[in-house]
Amino acid sequence: MPRPHQGEADAVGRVPGSPATRATLVADLRKLGLAAGSTVLVHSSLSALGWVVGGAETVVRALEEALGEHGTLMMPAYSMNAPEPSLWKNPAVPEAWWETIRTEWPPFDAGLSPAVRLGTIAETFRSQRGTERSYHPNHSFSARGPKARELLDRHSLDDSLGEGSPLARLYERGGQVLLLGVDHASNSSLHLSEYRATWPGKHGSLPLRARVVREGVLVEIVLNDLDLDSDDFGKLGADYEAETGAVRTGSVGVGAGRLMAQPALVDFGVRWLETNRR
Repeated sequence: MPRPHQGEADAVGRVPGSPATRATLVADLRKLGLAAGSTVLVHSSLSALGWVVGGAETVVRALEEALGEHGTLMMPAYSMNAPEPSLWKNPAVPEAWWETIRTEWPPFDAGLSPAVRLGTIAETFRSQRGTERSYHPNHSFSARGPKARELLDRHSLDDSLGEGSPLARLYERGGQVLLLGVDHASNSSLHLSEYRATWPGKHGSLPLRARVVREGVLVEIVLNDLDLDSDDFGKLGADYEAETGAVRTGSVGVGAGRLMAQPALVDFGVRWLETNRR
């Protein structure tokens, strides 16, 4: 007899009563404080919400319903289309493979390249008809709603999560961050804090080469960026919650939801990094 997928079986086992539905998720989101007309960046884990009737599609539709027609929803759509296998650690690959990976990796195509390591909610949203995507081979974002193009246009190829990124556009517009079933280790807005902060060990990364498809034409580019590090984001976010009380928390499904204003978070992150990083 076939066995259920282990992650789904775990999700079923963590639901004490009825499973989450679109209606219950909308109610949870509104109770958390997500208001119609908001502009919000969402990071998520489907399995952390428990068993949801309709899975990732239901979560996306619940978010869109809670935001309403005047709200704008954004999610990361990171891909791996500027690979540098010499830097890979989890897992590392044999050095004999490196040149083959560099030359044979598919070019970035905004309409085709999947989001990776972000969960099924982000990838379902990215592939939804009408969702738009910024143009970056590693750190793109997807969005839909009245402010989608304002957030996504002119995404800088260099400094991918800095001043030329959708994260900075979200900051300028007083947007929010919503963490669904994940903690601050997944909170990409703290990368914007990295670009703005100064600490002794701050340095750039190795240049990355990528191939991208632009208007049907294959182009080769070189990316220059900051050496990004999210290892301390969990501690940073925990300190932000404890010191400011500015994060609204509540249940979404059987998971934890965290809703916060992005500009205040980023500003705190700058101060925290300058104090704690070496």
